[in-house]
Amino acid sequence: MHIGRSSSTLQLLFSAIPGTFTSAAATTSNVLVSKPGQATPIPGWDLQSSAKAGSNLEALSQPGVDTSGWVYVSTSKCTLMGCLLQAGIYNDTELFYSDNLRKVDSKQFQVPWLYRQEFGLEPGTGKYFHLVTHGITSRADVYLNGKQVADKQTQVGSYGGHAYDITALVDNANALLIQAYPTSYYYDFALGWVDWNPWPADNGTGVRRDVEVKQTGSVFLGPLRVLTQLGTDLEKSPANVTLKSRAQNLENTAVTVTVTGTISSEGYASQPITWSQTISLPPLSATDLTLTTTVPKPAIWWPKQWGPQPLYNAQVSVTVANNTLSDQVSATFGFRTVTSKLNSYNDTTFFVNNWPFQVLGAGYAPDTFLRFSASKFESEAQYVLDLGFNTIRLEGKNEHPQLYEIADRLGIMILAGWECCDKWEAWSYNQDLAVPTPVWTKEDYGIANASMFHEAGMLQSHPSVLGYLIGSDYWPDDKASPMYVNALKSQDWQTPVLASASRRGFPAFMGSPGLKMEGPYDWVPPNYWYDTEPSSSRLGAAFGFGSELGAGVGTPDLSSLKKFLSPADLNDLWKNPNKDLFHMSTETSSFHNRKIYNAGLWKRWGAPSSLEDYVQKTQITDYEATRAQFEAYAANWNSKRPATGLIYWMLTGAFPSLHWSIWDYYMHPAGAYFGAKVGSRIEHVAYDYVKKSVFLINRSLDKEGPRNIDIQVVDASGKTLYSTTVKTTTKPNTSKEVTSLASALKNIKDVVFLRLVLSDPASKDSDVLSRNVYWLSKTIDTLDWDNSDWFYTPVTKYSNYTALNKLAAANVSVSAQSGGRGPKGQSDSTVRVSLENHSSVPAFFISLNLVDKDGKDVLPVTWDDNYLTLWPKEKITVGVRPLGRAEPAAVQVVGKNVKRSTVRIE
Repeated sequence: MHIGRSSSTLQLLFSAIPGTFTSAAATTSNVLVSKPGQATPIPGWDLQSSAKAGSNLEALSQPGVDTSGWVYVSTSKCTLMGCLLQAGIYNDTELFYSDNLRKVDSKQFQVPWLYRQEFGLEPGTGKYFHLVTHGITSRADVYLNGKQVADKQTQVGSYGGHAYDITALVDNANALLIQAYPTSYYYDFALGWVDWNPWPADNGTGVRRDVEVKQTGSVFLGPLRVLTQLGTDLEKSPANVTLKSRAQNLENTAVTVTVTGTISSEGYASQPITWSQTISLPPLSATDLTLTTTVPKPAIWWPKQWGPQPLYNAQVSVTVANNTLSDQVSATFGFRTVTSKLNSYNDTTFFVNNWPFQVLGAGYAPDTFLRFSASKFESEAQYVLDLGFNTIRLEGKNEHPQLYEIADRLGIMILAGWECCDKWEAWSYNQDLAVPTPVWTKEDYGIANASMFHEAGMLQSHPSVLGYLIGSDYWPDDKASPMYVNALKSQDWQTPVLASASRRGFPAFMGSPGLKMEGPYDWVPPNYWYDTEPSSSRLGAAFGFGSELGAGVGTPDLSSLKKFLSPADLNDLWKNPNKDLFHMSTETSSFHNRKIYNAGLWKRWGAPSSLEDYVQKTQITDYEATRAQFEAYAANWNSKRPATGLIYWMLTGAFPSLHWSIWDYYMHPAGAYFGAKVGSRIEHVAYDYVKKSVFLINRSLDKEGPRNIDIQVVDASGKTLYSTTVKTTTKPNTSKEVTSLASALKNIKDVVFLRLVLSDPASKDSDVLSRNVYWLSKTIDTLDWDNSDWFYTPVTKYSNYTALNKLAAANVSVSAQSGGRGPKGQSDSTVRVSLENHSSVPAFFISLNLVDKDGKDVLPVTWDDNYLTLWPKEKITVGVRPLGRAEPAAVQVVGKNVKRSTVRIE
C-alpha cells in the first residue's frame, strides 16, 4: 500500500464534502481544492456513451474538449440510469408505471460510458494532489489531462476505494475522465438485486460514490480510526481513546512531523482534549500514527430506545517545518461497546453496553437506480424509530457515509455485510446461484480484499455499527474468510464479525454465526410465529436470531397503488389472484405472483367484491401478519429458547412493490407498518395465538413497577363475553407470560374481538401504555410443518373471518384539529384526530389518511396509531405529525363497517 508520485494506490476513504459546480471549462475561478487537508467531490459530470464519444481517452481527457452534445448532471455521483433520470432523459414516475421499465433499451449500456469534468487547481512547490475513489461500478479506466491514472484492473468493484497520487499530472486547468465498463452481477463485485425486484437496465453501472480530489503537503493521512476502551462502570469510569491514521511520507527524504490529536464533544460541556507528539517519517514510507488519551467522564452512546446519543469529534493533523499544515483527517465517534455470544442453543445474542440487546429491525433496500438522498433517509430513519425498531440490516447494500452519520445521530444500529447469490458468493459449495457463476480467481480475492478494507475504514468509527456479516446465505471460503477478518482487524474493527447470516456452514476458525435464514418469505398465518415446539422443525418461528424473514406482506394502500399500476394491473390484483405481476420479484423468482398470499386472503376473508374491498382485506392481512411476527419475537425474548433477534424482510422496496415492505416506495404507511408498530412497542401486552395466553413485554432499560392489564372479549354484536383486570409488575428488558385466556376463548361461535390495554396505575392518570385489539376465529390456521419449503409453510386449514364481512354498520364520529402552539409557544404541527363509536357494535379496522387541500396524501407522516378498532361507545384520540412541508387539510376515514368520509381539519 504505497503511494508515490506515480499512479500507485492506497486504499482509504474520506468524508464527502458537498459542492455545487456547473459544467464549464476549467479556470482558476473554479478551483476545486486550495489548502492542505481539503477533499472535495467532483461536483458534476458530463456524460456520454463511448459509442458516441469514441475511444480516444487520452484526447477526451484533455482540457477544452467540446462536450456540448453530452448530458450534464449536477450531482457528484450517479449510476448511468440515475444520471439520465437526473438529467430528465427519463422520468421515474413514467418508468415505474405498470411495466414501463421493460421498455428501457438495455443495449445502450452494453458499451462503456464516459464521465467527464473539468476543474481548476493551484499546483506549486510542496503541494500534493490525490484522486480518491470510493467505488465505481464495476470497473473503470481513469484519465487526467491526457494521462492514465488507473486502469480497469486497479479501479474495480463497487466498493473498491483507492487514492491515486496525481501531483505530477495536475495543472491550473484539469480534465478528469472516467470510463465505466458494463456491469454483470454474476461476474463483477457490484450491488446486485438477486430476485428482489426487476433489474435496472444499466445493472447499476457508473460512478455510484463520490470521486474526490484532495490536497496535502508532503505527508498524506489515511482515514482516521478511533478505538475506545470503556471502564467497568461505563458512566463513571474514565475511557481510553486511541486515534490512528496511516501517514504516507511522499518525499524522498525523511521528514519530522508534529502529530496533533483533538477530541471534542458535540453539545456537551466538556472541554476539548488536545495533545501532540513529534516523530520522524522515513523517506517514501507508510507509518501508522497512534495517539492515545483518556476521557475522564465519557458520555455513553445508546440505541435510541435506551438512552441518548452523545457524539464526539476526533481529529488528527500533521504539521511539517515551520508549523505548516500538511494534512488532517477527522471522524465522529461515540462511547459504546458491542459484543456477541452464542447461547446453549447456538443462537447469537448481541450486547450493547453490556446489556443483552434483542435486535428488532428490517432489511434495507436502496433505490433501484442507487440514488441516495440523505433527506429521504432521514425520513426513513424517523419511520424506523416511530416503529420501535432498533436495527437496520444492510445485505450487501452498504451506503454512503451520510447514512451512518444519520444512524449515529438518531440511535439506530446498523448490521452491515456482503450480499448473497451472485459473484460475492461464487463458492464451489454454493448450489443456489441462479446462473452458473465462475468461482473466484486470484484477482477476485484481491478485489474483495480491497473492498473489505475500504468499507471497514468507512464504518469503523461509527457507534451505530452493530457488526459485520462477511457472508450472507453462504460463508466465505477458507481463503476469503481470514482475508476478510484480517482486513477488518487492520482497520481496528471493534464490533462482532459473523461468518454469515445462515446456518449452512462456517469457517472453523470463526465458529457458528448463530443466525438462521430458514424463511418464511411469503405469507404465513399469525400463529406461525408462536408455534415454536419442537424448535428443530419450526424454521422461522420466534426463537433464535432470524436474519431475514417475513410473511411476504406490504401491500400499498389504494392511493399508492394508483400511482404505479394501470387500470388493467389493478383489475389483476383482485380478479386474477394467481397471475404473475411485474411489481413483485423477478420473473424467475418464487415471488413473482401473490398466489400464496391470495390463497390465504380468499380462504380466510372470502372473495373480494371490488378493488376497494380487496385492498382493505390486504391491509387487515398485512397488519395481522407483521404484528404477530414482531410480537412473537418480543414476547419470547426470555423464553426457554430465547428469540434473540429479528430482521424483517424488508424495510421498504427499491421500486414501487406489492410485497416485502413495511412502508411503500412513496413512504405511505399502511397495514404492514401499523401492525409492526404495535408489535414493536417499548412497553406492550400481546396475545399468543398458540398458547392463548397474554405476554407482558418491556424493551426499555428504565421502566419498571406495577402494571394493570385490562382484558375484554366481545362478539361481533358487541356483547361482552369476558372481562378482567390482571395486576402485575414489569422489569426492564424482559418479557413474561402473565395469564391464560384458554377458558375465556373456549366457546367462540364464529369471530370475537379481544382487547388488551396496558396501563401504569402509579401514574397520575393511569397512563395507557399499549392498546391492542385482535380478531379471533373459532379455530386457528393449521400449518403443515412437515412440508415446509424454504420460503413458506403450507396451510391445510384456514381460519374463517367471513363473519366480519357482515358486521352491522357502526356510527363513528370523527373530528380533527391542528395543534396550534406547543407548551413553550412554538408551532406544533400535530393534528389530533378524535374518533367516537356511538354504536353498540365494534367499529372494525378504521384507517385514517392525512391529505392536503387537493386530496393528495401528506407524506411522510407519523401517526400515534392507525387502523383502529373501537369498542362500543369507545372514544380514542390519536396524533399525526407531517415530517415534510405539505400542508394537511383533511383526514380521510374508512373502516370495515364504517362509512367512508373526509373530515376537514379545524
